[in-house]
This record gives sequence, structure tokens and C-alpha cells, in this order.
Amino acid sequence: MVGGTLLPTPLRTPFDPETVYAIAQGEISIGGYRFGARGALAQKNHPTVGRIPGGALVEREVPLFLEDGALSIYLRRPDFTTAMRVAEAINRKMGGRIAFAQDAASIKVRVPKEYEGRIVPFIASIEAIEVRPDALAKVVIDERTGTIVMGERVRIRTVAVSHGNLSVEIKELKRVSQPMPFAPPPPAGTPPVVPQPGETVVAPGGQTVVVPESQVKVEEEKGKVALIEEGVTIGEVVRALNALGVSTRDLISILQAIEAAGALEGELEII
Repeated sequence: MVGGTLLPTPLRTPFDPETVYAIAQGEISIGGYRFGARGALAQKNHPTVGRIPGGALVEREVPLFLEDGALSIYLRRPDFTTAMRVAEAINRKMGGRIAFAQDAASIKVRVPKEYEGRIVPFIASIEAIEVRPDALAKVVIDERTGTIVMGERVRIRTVAVSHGNLSVEIKELKRVSQPMPFAPPPPAGTPPVVPQPGETVVAPGGQTVVVPESQVKVEEEKGKVALIEEGVTIGEVVRALNALGVSTRDLISILQAIEAAGALEGELEII
């Protein structure tokens, strides 16, 4: 998939499989790689999973119509504070109360008389208004690449964090036992002897015997406990977790556990 391109693919819904709502196409973003040859392998992250940001082209036409002389503006990310700011900015620009927020996702705007029959210039004037959206307290995690992005408004309630790793390593080696010098040869037609695990075999005559040897190694790191006080900033959280010596993968697991414990004052989003 590295360097690949998704060919035009129709997107349908399971409830209406006959209707094509969008066409997906574009360059695949992997965030990793995998190269190998003759037993040598180099891999980073997950090269079998990719994304195509903005890779869908909507096929269904979105009609533009006015309802009672008003149009509706829909926010890409619904938020009550942002909707109120948009309505207030439109009212300041147009010099009257022509816009009001219906809910967290939509703002209804009445078309002024001076713009009747000129809806396109009116929409263009609204598009030029700059509004600062409300900053959400959110933590975004990409497990494929190990990327973590945290906003400055994220807060942590009082919580104690202890994290330790358990690793199990199993190796199996094939050892070859050669016969002693001048050992008598085995009878004619005797097949090679390969014992099963945990089995001891005495081969007739002088034979080369392959003996598997298994090694099991278990290591458990001692977990350190770090106390994170309530209301600390995200910078203090990162410093406290770095004091534990955690890796990025461990940090992802810790953040998920903190959110599950109800100590994360923000939204945790995994992409």
C-alpha cells in the first residue's frame, strides 16, 4: 500500500445499496513502511492500514433553497458556543438581528431586503466573516503511528498512575547430535530420528539426531506510581508520565485508562 492510490470506489449505505452517495479516490496515506528481502525485514507502524483525507467526492447534488426568505448555515463540528459566535458576527456585519442560532449545528439567517434576488453576493459576504471557533478539550490518538495530540484545555482530575510491562519471549533452537567416531552404522533403511518435545529417543546405531530445545523467558518490569494532582495542565501531565519512563505506546494505554476512570476532563478520540 505504500505509495498506492485508491481507484474510484463507490460509497453506498447498507440501507440503500443501489444509490451511490460518494466516490472515494486518492493517494493513500500510510504513516509507516515495510521492506524486506531474503529473511531481512524492516517495518515501522502498520503498513497495511491507510487513510485518504478528504478522499470522497459527493455525487448527490445539494440544492440551494430559501425557506421563508431565510437560509441555514450548518457547522462542520457542532458546538453551541461557536454557533452563537457565528450568529453574533453576522449580525454585527449586517447591522441588524438577521441571524440566530437554532441549535449547536445550524444558524438561520434571514436575507436582507437589499440582497433580495442577489443571494450569491449575500452568501459571499457571510463567508468573508472570520469567527474563532470554541476550543474543545480533546485528546486525539492515532494508534497506527503512535501519534498523540492534546489541546491546552485538557485537564486531569486527581489520579494515581502505575504502569508496568510484562514481556514473554519464547525461543526454540534445533540442536544436532552427531554420532561418536567409529560408531556402528544404523541398519539399512532406518529413517532419520526427530524426537518430539519432551521425548528422549535412543537411535539405533550411529545416527545424527535433531533435538529441539525450547527456552521461555518472562520479564516483568516493576511499575512506578505517579500521583497527578487535579486541574494540572497537559504539560504537567506529560512531565509526570515521562517521569515513569513510558513510551508512546504505553502513554496511549495510560490515557485510555485515565479516560475510562473518569479522570480526563476532555474528549478522547481514537482515529
